[in-house]
Amino acid sequence: MRGEGEWRVRGRDDGRRLGAAELGGERGERATLVQFSSAFCAPCRATRRILGEVAAMVPGVTHVEIDAEARLDLVRELRVVRTPTVLVLDAEGREVRRATGQPRKADVIAALGEAV
Repeated sequence: MRGEGEWRVRGRDDGRRLGAAELGGERGERATLVQFSSAFCAPCRATRRILGEVAAMVPGVTHVEIDAEARLDLVRELRVVRTPTVLVLDAEGREVRRATGQPRKADVIAALGEAV
């Protein structure tokens, strides 16, 4: 992360499972990159591109973008405090990594290692 801090690690059993209903799209077979964005967030556009590239590179990985303003219920439940926030979910929909701010592609790929 560029001055944004480290990826935060969560244990595989301390979070709830997110499914298609919450995400607004299907999870990836191996992992899902969930991005919370807002309309006027410049780093969100760059993050969308980076996560899309990683999802295209890694088989079984999907990128889902969620409009934080439209899903305030989920934002509050997951304690998302700024955009962009990226969650890495494992195949079961459990959060294993989280970061805020625009990530570097290498950091996203490394974080996926925890989920797959």
